[in-house]
Amino acid sequence: MALVLKTTKFVESQIDSFLDVVSDSALLFQLSVEDYLKGRFEQFEERLMQIRENEKKADELRVAVERYLYERTLIPENRGDVLAILENTDEVMDNIKDTLTQFSIELPQIPEILNDLWMQTTHASTAAVEHLTHAVRSFFRDLGQVNNYIHKVYFFEREADQMGEKLRRLLFAQELDLAQKIQLRWFAIHTEQISDYAQAVCDRLAIYTIKRQL
Repeated sequence: MALVLKTTKFVESQIDSFLDVVSDSALLFQLSVEDYLKGRFEQFEERLMQIRENEKKADELRVAVERYLYERTLIPENRGDVLAILENTDEVMDNIKDTLTQFSIELPQIPEILNDLWMQTTHASTAAVEHLTHAVRSFFRDLGQVNNYIHKVYFFEREADQMGEKLRRLLFAQELDLAQKIQLRWFAIHTEQISDYAQAVCDRLAIYTIKRQL
């Protein structure tokens, strides 16, 4: 982390903890969707509660780092990049929580025939977020590895898009009410879009990385 930030172990540990929370939430997202599809609704709600707690923890860690950077260290140009990375990554976790919360509110009835493609889409979105956290860690420790992880985020974003399209095509081929199809389409799209949010962070991260290498 010292490659980029000339700061204290406090900031390093806070950023590491923040990324751990985001990574944990991505894995919980995958497990939560699987619980929902298999009808384990009580366990789904427990995992959603964990993600909500993680969101609060991530917000606290992010704010602590922001406060420290504003008050004590880092030149303004570098500080702005670091804060943007943390805020954009935090938004990915917010979208994970919002998607699962909507599952909890609406309780959509998902035909079992959709389960396999739904989980494939979920796996791809989760993998994109996982590699995003690796990319961000590398930004602070080893700039040479950032693009390697960004490439993997883009790969899994494309995979999520492909699986998501197959999922929606299969959904609309079913004998369901149009209202149910439209409802399920919303959930399918938002499951897929978790990877889009990860890609959006990587788009910015790539620019910040180039700036550091100049």
